[in-house]
Amino acid sequence: MKKLKLLFVEDEADLVEIITDTLKKLDANFLSAKNGQEALELIEQNRDIDIIVTDINMPVMNGLKMIEELKKRGFNIPVIIMSAHTETDFINKAKELGVDNYLLKPFDFIKFIDLITEMEIK
Repeated sequence: MKKLKLLFVEDEADLVEIITDTLKKLDANFLSAKNGQEALELIEQNRDIDIIVTDINMPVMNGLKMIEELKKRGFNIPVIIMSAHTETDFINKAKELGVDNYLLKPFDFIKFIDLITEMEIK
C-alpha cells in the first residue's frame, strides 16, 4: 500500500515539531511549509501530495488564499484547515472553497489522526 504524502502548512515552529512527531507515528511521508506561497511551490514540485493540512493565519500568503490559488491552478487535493479562528466568515469561506475538514486550535491529536486516516482510506 502506498504511503500517505501530506503537506503541513504552519508558521509556528513548535506546532510543526509536534505534528512532525505525530505524523512519524502514522508512517506518512510529509513536507512542511511556513506559508501559503512556500506551500504552492512545494505542491508544484511534488504533485503526488495526498492531503494538505494548513493554518489560516500566516505571513506572506494565508491558508484561504493558498486554497483559492490551488483551485485556480486545477489542483484537487483534500484540505484540512486548522485554526484558532472561529469567526463565521473564515468558516464560511473555507466551506465555499471546498475544504474537507476544519479543526479548531488547540486540537485533539487523536481527532487529527482519525481525520487523516479517514481521508487516506477514501
